[in-house]
Amino acid sequence: MKDNFVSPLCYGGCMCGQNGCSSCGSYAGLMEQTAELLQTLRSAMYPNMFGCNLGNGARLRNAVADCVMRVLPDNYQEISDRLGDSLPDIKAALETDAQAGYEGDPAAISVEEIMLAYPGFEAISIYRIAHELYKMKVPILPRLMTEIAHRNTGIDIHPGATIGRYFFIDHGTGVVIGETTTIGDHVKLYQGVTLGAKSFPTNVDGTPVKGIKRHPDIGNNVVIYSGATILGGNTVIGDNCVIGGNVWLTESVEPGHTVYAAHAETRRRTVK
Repeated sequence: MKDNFVSPLCYGGCMCGQNGCSSCGSYAGLMEQTAELLQTLRSAMYPNMFGCNLGNGARLRNAVADCVMRVLPDNYQEISDRLGDSLPDIKAALETDAQAGYEGDPAAISVEEIMLAYPGFEAISIYRIAHELYKMKVPILPRLMTEIAHRNTGIDIHPGATIGRYFFIDHGTGVVIGETTTIGDHVKLYQGVTLGAKSFPTNVDGTPVKGIKRHPDIGNNVVIYSGATILGGNTVIGDNCVIGGNVWLTESVEPGHTVYAAHAETRRRTVK
């Protein structure tokens, strides 16, 4: 390593007291820089909502590159270009999410209100950006992004989760969506829903095995009411299901059924 090399991991002052160095590998300021990048990306997609219009040009891509290079110094420019190219698709997905929120909440007066005031939309919009970086195998930044959303909204979505379009989280506080969760289209969650792991296979040293399916699969046109907990990598909630409030599920539910907590009862749901 050259003596005059400035580590991309140093930002705004590192642990050894220098403003950028090659020895300490500090992540100082990375959370703040990531928050600024999220604001820039959301502004680029919706300048009338969140700020000035940087478009998909050099200024936007440079802002992405400046952040990515701190965790991925070898091919940050490629990642920046790919994320910039993906913004139209992210925006298109978010517009379906906002529409789902407007159509799904009788208290909503406009799509704009959903985008500006609803914590669920903020968490989903950050998740969709983070998920693109996760798919590109960018380290650290996707988790920082979704943790920023968690702090701001109380909604914890792992960037590795796979979520379809027309996704709406109403109220939102306390929602947890694990890394290997898959969610179809037209799904609505209420506050306090957990889509989590049931148990963890362990290595010989007792540590959890990583990289395996641990979280449930949720089909299309599913509603999950407040406080419901659905656990396990083999648990599948079929299309057109309703999961009632405070239900605890570790088994699959066939399509078209409604599950109630009060009597541990499953009923066939008629879909019109």
